[in-house]
Amino acid sequence: MIDRTDVPEKSSSAATRRAFRSKVDSIRPTYGFEDVSLAPGTDTIEPADVDLSQMFCGIDLTIPILASAMDAVVDTRMAGELARLGGLAVLNLEGVQARFDDPGAILERIATTPDADVHDVLAEAYQEPIREELIAARIEAIHAAGSKAAVAATPAVARRFGPFVAEHGADLFLVQSQVSSARHIATEYDPLSLAEFTRYMPIPVAVGNTTNADAAFALMEQGAAAVFVGVGPGAACTTREVLGIGVPQVTAISDVAAARDAYFEDTGRYVPVVADGGMRRGGELAKAIAAGADVLMVGSPLARAEEAPGRGTNWGMAAPSPTLPRGTRIKVGTVGPLERILLGPAHVTDGSENLVGALRQSMAALGARTIREMQRVEMVYAPSTQTEGKSWQRAR
Repeated sequence: MIDRTDVPEKSSSAATRRAFRSKVDSIRPTYGFEDVSLAPGTDTIEPADVDLSQMFCGIDLTIPILASAMDAVVDTRMAGELARLGGLAVLNLEGVQARFDDPGAILERIATTPDADVHDVLAEAYQEPIREELIAARIEAIHAAGSKAAVAATPAVARRFGPFVAEHGADLFLVQSQVSSARHIATEYDPLSLAEFTRYMPIPVAVGNTTNADAAFALMEQGAAAVFVGVGPGAACTTREVLGIGVPQVTAISDVAAARDAYFEDTGRYVPVVADGGMRRGGELAKAIAAGADVLMVGSPLARAEEAPGRGTNWGMAAPSPTLPRGTRIKVGTVGPLERILLGPAHVTDGSENLVGALRQSMAALGARTIREMQRVEMVYAPSTQTEGKSWQRAR
């Protein structure tokens, strides 16, 4: 016989199990380029019949490629060469091209300084004042090289340089920051009003970067001519490690593309989405378009070109920060001319050359004749595609 006095009675509160809500219970899955694959459908077409051309912020592109506004990637020579191939380079208004009459010496120093000392060299270089006469000269040189002049600056200096570059012939102004929002709150200064800025600027104003659909929609409402997507995916960027923020690119692009489509349905104005960073090979360019991007901004892959000013290196534009660098100098090497990197013929088998040819071939295999058709192809969750059947390749 059991003595019930020895068994403690359950309290009413203990009998009723509490439900606790943990933040991880609601974490949504997100996807990067290595998590997904593109599924062939019923149709295929000839690669020669694929049309990659489009009008981007009033500028004709025959290939959907922008060169990142990074000092190791873009100078006036690079802008002219990329324009010849059908793309567009974006010049950093706060970089060495706007601080030094002849940037070659400081670029050489940055490229050759030992890793342990390079941050000090970067910080010193970017303490030189920005000179408006150099900005005007670079815009003129870009036009003389046969390219439209696209320039970029942070929100902190956009009001200063926006009207100036428009007056001196710039064709596109990109307001680019680590994270762009429709409403920035500051107590010590008057933040940039994007709606006001886009209203008085006589040239298109693109905005970046974001990963959020609501933020992107609000930026479009405030007049953004294009929205750039990507926080921390670039090879030379350390934002994700330093600040712990970022969303994998496939999810980020798809979310912002959904905002673009909703905004177009509401207003009839189509705002291009630019995938910025994280793409090294042709397959990743194809996945970015399939996720919803209209245009692709590429940095480190183009820094490997003979025409690039970085001499085989690249660095994030937040790398020179004297207090909290969020980028690093990386050594990418110089592999050949820009034309080979973008249009081939490839001399390697890893997909890092003939990037546009790979995009074209992918679209043809998926039956997509245009960028818009490529945005509608099926995407599947397939992390195994990186390793399935590749054991001999991994053993090399």
